Amino acid sequence: MSLDFSMLKAYRKKNGYTQDDIAEKLGVSRQAVAKWERGESVPDIESVVSLAGIYGVTVDLLIKNSQSSEKGQQYMFGLVKLNDKGQITLPVECRRVFGIEPGDLILVLGDTDKGIALVKMEGEDVKL
Repeated sequence: MSLDFSMLKAYRKKNGYTQDDIAEKLGVSRQAVAKWERGESVPDIESVVSLAGIYGVTVDLLIKNSQSSEKGQQYMFGLVKLNDKGQITLPVECRRVFGIEPGDLILVLGDTDKGIALVKMEGEDVKL
């Protein structure tokens, strides 16, 4: 499942830009912009942030409007900063969406190519 940013064409046209204009502002190729608009690929996070600024919308709006409805939804909750103890604080909206409460056990998974994933563990058999 992946995010579908095909609504970017509507934002671009509404703001009177060409694909070349957007490509130049972002430092990407016109073909990359065209692929995003056709839903063939998705922009990286830096481009999403820039697009939100260019189109005068929030990153949240771009992400929520682009959620896939195949099996579930994907979210971008924003940036968090790792403290000197290696800890992060999950954003309130993240905790609300996934029903994470103080004391819940979270499994941390990692893939050096794909990144880190957090999984809320549930059930009486789950122990630390």
